Amino acid sequence: MAEREYRPVAHDHDEFLARAMKRKGFAAAYAENADEYELVRELLAARAKAGLTQEEVAECMGTTKSAVSRLEAVGKHSPSVSTLKKYARAVGCEVEIRLVPASRPTTASTRRSLRDCG
Repeated sequence: MAEREYRPVAHDHDEFLARAMKRKGFAAAYAENADEYELVRELLAARAKAGLTQEEVAECMGTTKSAVSRLEAVGKHSPSVSTLKKYARAVGCEVEIRLVPASRPTTASTRRSLRDCG
């Protein structure tokens, strides 16, 4: 198989977002999936920095290119921590998971209602 040079397509994400935010309903839909978009940006940036194709990442993970493509897309798929760790190893990274305090203060009554949620 002939070696192909990896050449990512140039994309100014900030410019794209600025234009898209002007479309009706886009800002609300984007905000609804903000965490997923952030994760995808991290995945794509790590793969680009490693200079790897989806095929190469898939090979390292022991999966298919289409599985990597789904992982790098925002949608119904919610990857497991195990899958994220495999992806991270393939691109020379580690996964770091943190819980951060919510922006609103927690009161005794809020704690009580949160206990009742589960």
